[in-house]
Formats: sequence, structure tokens, C-alpha cells
Amino acid sequence: MTGTRGAGRRRARTGEQLMVPRAEFDSYYGRPVIKAPSWAARDIAGYFFLGGLAGAGSVVAAGAHLTGRGRTATAMKVSSLTAVSLSAAALIHDLGRPERFANMLRVFKPTSPMSVGSWLLSAYGPAAGAAAVSAVTGRLPRAGAAATAAAALLGPAVAAYTGVLAADTAVPAWHGAHRELPYLFAASATAAAAGMALVAGPVRENTPARCAAGLAALAETAVTEAAEHRLGMVAETYREGRAGTLLRASRVLTLAGGLAAACLGHRRPAAVASGLALLAGSVCTRFGVFAAGVASAEDPKYTVVPQREGT
Repeated sequence: MTGTRGAGRRRARTGEQLMVPRAEFDSYYGRPVIKAPSWAARDIAGYFFLGGLAGAGSVVAAGAHLTGRGRTATAMKVSSLTAVSLSAAALIHDLGRPERFANMLRVFKPTSPMSVGSWLLSAYGPAAGAAAVSAVTGRLPRAGAAATAAAALLGPAVAAYTGVLAADTAVPAWHGAHRELPYLFAASATAAAAGMALVAGPVRENTPARCAAGLAALAETAVTEAAEHRLGMVAETYREGRAGTLLRASRVLTLAGGLAAACLGHRRPAAVASGLALLAGSVCTRFGVFAAGVASAEDPKYTVVPQREGT
């Protein structure tokens, strides 16, 4: 094998013409090499987005709580509880039967992102719920503060672990970006949480959210470019078709929302508009990444060609 490769390189250097044309890859009857994800886009991409919004929102809520921004803190606690509840509902709907989620809690396997994620949701959900109930009712403030802190500690993991979950599969567009995908999901979740704070919180309390929005927009753009660079030819799935449309929309919405928040967020109409743009951009990111993964699994070249090139 080594001698054959060496001979091929020598022919290329000397300009000799190969007697046998290079082999072109074709799969068996053109069928995919790996099975495309059977997850429903609405359920699982929605689960990715809602879980990110919930987790990052708890961090924003804790910051607002500590700095005396009471209305923003309460709004974000309620938002996180709503988002994690809908996220769990989307996951259970995709699983088909509620007891399947309970079955995942029978064991704890640190090497399995699905197992770790199930336990994370089980611990995070009650903490987010207690924090929201205490904030709305005004009762048990010390217990509410403890729940707020617990939710904030678990929030970053809840926001990012779905990126690890997707990257742990054999899907080329996800696995090939295994280093960047958790950071992309975390940045997208931060942008969504900042957007929610801009929409739901009063203008006089939104300075931290405006800063977070701008930083998250820049981070998401940088990480997306890094992921596409690492993916090589597989990055075509991020630029073409449905995924390409969604991810281009995400980039425009996120950058526009972050810029508007940073420059004009002190005005209520601009704050709401930029917040909605950030939320929409985060939705497009999750659905775009999901669509890219499906496209890369359905086309066999994205599985075989990178392996042949040693990437």
C-alpha cells in the first residue's frame, strides 16, 4: 500500500500520466452508508433550542437576581421553566412513550451523553421550577435563591450537552465538528437567553443582556466558521439546501440582533426587535445544524471521502 502511494506521488511530480484512471466512489445501489437520524426535526431541533434557552436563561436569571434586577430575574426564571418543560415534552414526544424517558434513568453512564443529559434534565427541571415559583409567589425567598443558584450551576451543561450528544453520533456533519458543536450550541443559547431578557425585561435593567447579546453573536459566528473550516468538504451540507438557507438566516438575524441590542437596546422598540431577532436566529441555528446532519448522512460521499482522505 505504501509503495503504491509512493509511486502515485512520484508520477504526479514527474508529470507522468496514470495508465488507470482514479477510482470514483459509488455506494451499493447509491444507498447511504449510514442510517440518517430518525428523529423528527420539530421535536429534536426544538428540544435543542428550548433546552439551550432554558439553561442559558437560568444563568441570566441568577445574574439579574444577584444585581437587583428583580423584574428581569423573575421573567427569566419563568422563561426557563417554560422552556425546559416544553423541551422535555418535545423529547418525550419523539421517544413515543413517556416511560422511555424514565427508563433512561435506571442507570447513570458518564460516557453516554444521553444518560448524562437525562440526569441533567431531571436535576435541572425541579431547580428551575422552584426558582420560578418562589419568584412569582414571593414565598420562601431563601429556598428560591438556593434553587436559582442550583439552576444557574446546571444551566451551562444543559445548554451545551445537546451539542455533545449530536457530535457523539456517526453523522458526518455533526461528528466532524465535535470540538466546535458544544460551543456553537452554548453561544446560540446565550444569544437566545439574552434575546428573551431584552423582550421580557424592562429597558432600565437590560444593560447586561445587551452586552451578552453582542458577545454571543460574535462568538456564534466565529465558532460556525471554525466548524466549517474543520469539516472540509462536509461543510457543503452547512451551506447548501435547507440547512444553508437556515444557517444564512441565522447569521443575519443573530448579527443584526446583537448589533441592534448593543447600539439601540436602551429604547424599548429596538430592544424587543433585537431580542426577537436573536431568538429567531437561535431557532434557525438549531434547525439548520439538524438539517445539515440529515443531509450529510443521506449522501454516502460525506461518509467515505473524508475517511479516505484521512480527516
